[in-house]
Amino acid sequence: MFISFEGIDGSGKSTQAKLLAEELGADAILVREPGGTAASERIRELLADPGLPLDRFTELLLFCAARAQLIQEVIQPALDAGRTVICDRYSDSSVAYQGAGRALGADYVRQLCNATTGGLWPDLTILLWVEPERALARTEGRDRFEEEGLEFQHRVAAAYREISEQEPRRVRLIDADGSVGEVHEAVVAHLRTRTEAARR
Repeated sequence: MFISFEGIDGSGKSTQAKLLAEELGADAILVREPGGTAASERIRELLADPGLPLDRFTELLLFCAARAQLIQEVIQPALDAGRTVICDRYSDSSVAYQGAGRALGADYVRQLCNATTGGLWPDLTILLWVEPERALARTEGRDRFEEEGLEFQHRVAAAYREISEQEPRRVRLIDADGSVGEVHEAVVAHLRTRTEAARR
C-alpha cells in the first residue's frame, strides 16, 4: 500500500507520517519529499535554501526530478516487495504549491507529475487540515515556502481542499488542530476502517 501525507507548512504531516510508520512496524518504509536518495537529498538542499533564487518552473522541475529518482530507487522496489510505503509529501504537493501557490496551473502541474511518475499516485492520501493562520504560527520561517507568508499559504490550502473534493476516494481530510496524539488516533482509525472495508 502506498500512503502519502499532505498539508500546508505547519500542519504536522512529518510528525504524523513518522508516527504511522512506527505504528505499522517493520513492513512499512518512511520516505520524504524531496529526498530519500542521494540525488534527491541534494535537490532538497537547493529547494530549501531561501537565499537561492529559483524560477517557479525550475522549482517545479526540481521537485519532479527528485520524485522520479525516489520512485525508481525506493518507492517502486518497496511496493513490488509488498511493503507499505509512507511518503511525507508527494505529487499533490506540486499541484498545490507550484500549481496554485506559484500559479503554474493545477491541471498543467498534474499532467507533468503524471508524466514524471509514470502515473503512480498513492492508494491513500492523508490531508492534514489546519487553518493557515494557525499553521503559520507553528513554523519558524526556515525555507522558501514558509517565508512566503499567509496569502501564499491560503492559496495552497485552497488547492488542497479542491484536491480532496475532486478525489474523495483517495484523499482523506483529517482535522489536524488537535494534539499530536489525537491526530494520530484519527489517522490510524481511518486506515483501519479503510483496510477492513477493502477486505469485505
